[in-house]
Amino acid sequence: MRKLVAASGNPGKLREFRQMLEPLGYEIVPQSELGIAEAEEPHATFVENALAKARHASCAARMPAFADDSGICVAALGGEPGVHSARYASDAAALTRDAQDEANNRKLVAALADRTQRGAHYYCVIVLVRHAEDPEPLIAEGRWHGEVIDTPRGANGFGYDPYFHLPALGRTAAELDPAAKNRLSHRGQALRELVSRLAAESA
Repeated sequence: MRKLVAASGNPGKLREFRQMLEPLGYEIVPQSELGIAEAEEPHATFVENALAKARHASCAARMPAFADDSGICVAALGGEPGVHSARYASDAAALTRDAQDEANNRKLVAALADRTQRGAHYYCVIVLVRHAEDPEPLIAEGRWHGEVIDTPRGANGFGYDPYFHLPALGRTAAELDPAAKNRLSHRGQALRELVSRLAAESA
């Protein structure tokens, strides 16, 4: 199998990466298994953050690496939380991932308390570099449209999924089984585009 370093420590994301890429012959190696620390994400755009993370992991591992940057963008809030989605409520490193998710969701619901417009979309960009100085990184993206609700539903997924409602399905992202989520989600869309680009390169 061909090895790709995943510049992520998020177990939910790593699970989705493996579900999508390993059947295609890619072994996903989390950067933590190689002792690589997470990179800083100081940029104002998703693509700049993803590229910084991918280059950092590739340089440290001396292997091809990929990274995603993703978040939820709410039109009524001017696109927020956006690139700040993971740390929307707090930058406290001491918080567990579950506690951070809970705090983020509380803040988002509170920010929309007096809003009738609840439209939102998840956005994901994945950047893959063949080596740290790759001048032509592969860039793939996806968007998943829905709305934010006040009461969480569903036990699957992570992050904002229990509050991200899909009107056409009458379900939240957290109520979908993994196969359905991978088929529909922003990350699934971006991964399929990445796989298509990788296949074209190796043809």
